[in-house]
Amino acid sequence: MPEGRGRPLLALLCYLLVVFAGGALLAPWLHHLLQWIVPGSQLAAAPFGRIVNRALLIVALLGLPFFVRAAGIRRWADVGVDPRRVGWRRIAAGFAMGFTSLAAVCSIALAAGGRTLRLDRTPGELAAQFLGALATALVVGVIEELLFRGAIYGGLRRAMPWGAALLASSAIYAIVHFLTRPVSPDVVRWDSGLRALPTMLAGAADLKTLIPAFLSLTLAGVVLGLAYQRTGDLYASIGIHAGWIFWLKFYGLLTRSVPAADAWFWGTRKLVDGWLAFAALVVVLGIVLSLKRYRPSPAH
Repeated sequence: MPEGRGRPLLALLCYLLVVFAGGALLAPWLHHLLQWIVPGSQLAAAPFGRIVNRALLIVALLGLPFFVRAAGIRRWADVGVDPRRVGWRRIAAGFAMGFTSLAAVCSIALAAGGRTLRLDRTPGELAAQFLGALATALVVGVIEELLFRGAIYGGLRRAMPWGAALLASSAIYAIVHFLTRPVSPDVVRWDSGLRALPTMLAGAADLKTLIPAFLSLTLAGVVLGLAYQRTGDLYASIGIHAGWIFWLKFYGLLTRSVPAADAWFWGTRKLVDGWLAFAALVVVLGIVLSLKRYRPSPAH
C-alpha cells in the first residue's frame, strides 16, 4: 500500500486508541468533578458506567478535528456536507424512511403481543418524551454521521476500495454501539475507567446478545454508508439515522416487555436486538440500493 494511502489507516488506529484510552482515563476525573461541582444532584449520582460512555464521547468529539486533518481531509465536502447548501429535502426523506421502518417494527410487535403499551404515562409526559426523543435523534444523527460516515468511512475510502471501507467502518460502528455499560465500582480510582473497558464487551459472550444485535448494528452501518455512497452527501444518512434513533429512544418509554414473548425475535426495549428489526433493516437496504447512484462532476 502506498505511503499516502496508509495515512488514513494510521490516523484511524491512533484516533481509536486515544478515544478509548483517553476516555477511560478522563472518566474518573469527570466523576470526581461532578461530585465537587454539583454534589447530591442527579448528575453526581449518575452510574460510573454512564460517565465512562460520556467521557469516550467527549474525547471522540474533541479528537475528531485532529483525526480528520491527519487523514488528509481538508474540505467539508470530503465529509459529505456543505454548510452553504443543506439538503433539507434529503434529510426529511431519509427521516421518513428511518422513522417508518422502525415504526412498522413497533406496530407489528404491539399488534402481535411481542410488546405492550405502557399505560402509566400521562399525555403530558408522553409529549415531553416525544419531543426529547426527537431532539436527541436529530443531534445524534448529525454527530454520528459526521463521525462514522463522514470522517471514518470517508477517511478509509482514501486507503482502500470503498466496499472494504464500508464494511470496516460499519464494523467499527457496530462495535462502539455494542459496548455495554460496565458495573460501577465501589470506589472510583484513577484507573477505574481502564478496568471498565474489558467488561464493556461482556455481551459478546452471549450468543443471543451478540446475534442479531451485532448483525443489525453492522447492517445499519452498511445502510447509512451506502446512502452516503449513493447520494454523494450525508443528508439522507443523517435523516435515516435520526428516524431510527427516535424509535430507539421512544420505544422503551412507550412500551414494556411481555413475559411470555420471545425477545430474540421481537427485541427488547433496545429494539434493534430482535430479528424483526433486522428484517426491517434489510428492507431499508433494498430501498437504498435502488437509489440513483451519485456521479461526481469532472470538477470534483
